[in-house]
Amino acid sequence: MRIETSAGPAEVDIARPKRKPPAFLLVLTHGSGGGVDAKDLLAVRDSALELGGAVVLVTQPYRVAGRRAPGKAEPQDSAWLEIIAALRKKFRTVPLIQGGRSNGARVACRTARTAKARGVVALSFPLHPPGKPEKSRRDELLAVGDIPVVVVNGARDPFGIPDSADATEVKVIPGQAHSYRSGFEEIAATVTAWLPRWSTD
Repeated sequence: MRIETSAGPAEVDIARPKRKPPAFLLVLTHGSGGGVDAKDLLAVRDSALELGGAVVLVTQPYRVAGRRAPGKAEPQDSAWLEIIAALRKKFRTVPLIQGGRSNGARVACRTARTAKARGVVALSFPLHPPGKPEKSRRDELLAVGDIPVVVVNGARDPFGIPDSADATEVKVIPGQAHSYRSGFEEIAATVTAWLPRWSTD
């Protein structure tokens, strides 16, 4: 389905579990030039569905429009919150968990408090541009406040790895760069340990 936002239409793919109501609502989105078919996102989606959660994969408006770069943070965050508001009309009472990979993880962290998320899943959080550690995005990760955030990064990620003190958990996948070629079972296991804590059960 499509959700109209101030930045243009977003596309959302909703997967519902067998249980009603779902234990939680998990909303995930992609990286800058990628899509919601990234294997790490799908691993998290599958884990959430097995735990009885509803999962929404969001293709943000700039990607629907065919652009690879997300542009400025403010309009992207505003559009994300409009998407969340529309989804909450369908899932009114269950806890919200949000997340994404790379740029999507940044959006999820920046908006978590406004969206009233119970938890955040940040895959390949890009701590800084490659080769530019002085341009840290640590403040975006800390924007979650007291909301638990679980970070999963590859050990060879050129965008850096957040400090363990700056998140509730930082899981490092050995041998992996910014885009994972393996380690999906570890990613799923890490997230599976947290999702029930944020659910209605």
